[in-house]
Amino acid sequence: MIDPALARSIALVGFDVDGVLTDGGIYLGDVDERRLEFKRYDIQDGLGITMLRRAGIRVAILTGRVSESVRLRAQELGVEDLAQDPDGYKLAAFMRMLERHGLRPEQCAFVGDDFPDLAILRVVGLPAAVGNAAPEIRRECRVHLQRHGGHGAVREFCERLLKARGAWDDAWRGYVSERSDSSLTAR
Repeated sequence: MIDPALARSIALVGFDVDGVLTDGGIYLGDVDERRLEFKRYDIQDGLGITMLRRAGIRVAILTGRVSESVRLRAQELGVEDLAQDPDGYKLAAFMRMLERHGLRPEQCAFVGDDFPDLAILRVVGLPAAVGNAAPEIRRECRVHLQRHGGHGAVREFCERLLKARGAWDDAWRGYVSERSDSSLTAR
């Protein structure tokens, strides 16, 4: 359970990619001497991120790899705050994001799974670990998700946060309403 006062104080939620937005698997290939990398994303996780954004919460994606797949997924989700560091140094990029938006770390949540996430998890107000996170990471987090990375953990976190804020019902109902044919719902 997330404390409602803490939930209402969260202005930005950051997500790791490999092991959080994905199951951690990476498909590497070569086509015509061009390196290709593929990742699998959970569609319900993406909708959870959409709900956060609908509720006025800024979303950031931080990863310790550089991948066109991640750039495309962030673009699809309308996530403007994206940091890809090939050496896995995420904290400096995260702090630059906060500075740019005039936020403090305690106004943020971060969902991680492994050691490259630890520096951020230790400074945010609401650290969260996916169900398959390393035990050392879970010990550092206030929120322990049941679902695994790439298999609904992000959606689980988004729902928990928005429910604690009292914003879940408005978010999903607004989403559905925008996509409903008014002539069908008037009955």
